[in-house]
Amino acid sequence: MTAPHRRTLLLGLAGLGLAGLGQGTPARAQQMDITRASGFIQSTGQELVAAINAAGPVAERRDRVGAILRRAVDVDGVGRFILGRWWRTASPAQHQEYLQLFQEVLIRNLSSRFGEYQGLTFTMGRSQARTEEDVLVNTVIERSGSPAFGLDWRVAEVDGQPKVVDVIAEGTSLRLTTRSEYSSVISRNGGNVQALLNAMRQQITQLAAREGG
Repeated sequence: MTAPHRRTLLLGLAGLGLAGLGQGTPARAQQMDITRASGFIQSTGQELVAAINAAGPVAERRDRVGAILRRAVDVDGVGRFILGRWWRTASPAQHQEYLQLFQEVLIRNLSSRFGEYQGLTFTMGRSQARTEEDVLVNTVIERSGSPAFGLDWRVAEVDGQPKVVDVIAEGTSLRLTTRSEYSSVISRNGGNVQALLNAMRQQITQLAAREGG
């Protein structure tokens, strides 16, 4: 698996910034139990792998992956973090559109390469408290014919439920990387958030064409 393709998979599995939720007060994080975090990632990972490896139409598998990610990720918190300072300058309508587009980009990125990820497996590694509020859970992702690679899931308890809040791939936070990329697009266009939204819509069109629908 090449580096760009691997990063696409990591972004999809992480589900960073999935959206479509309301614009209320960000959820408050509580202390996270290590065993609870590890069990959550094991069950979520098994669901994702099963959805990716399943037979049947791509659209059906895409819907399954989307449902898993929406349930597993701190959607509102991660989405706001990634847009960063530009969230304050965007309009409420742009907030809503950005979150919806972000969800679609991530799911389409993954589903457009389902064929490349057939036979994907993962194993659990070590879990450790990162701070009082979150736990880092290590997994190893494997696929026949490709080198195995580590994926660390950062899990926090949000409103009483474990949620993925970041993923660390090869020492790099994908949440931070995505934030930097999106901010760069906006900055190059004079601070215009709409430029990012336009770029995201174009990307979705390209991914849908590659997927075939």
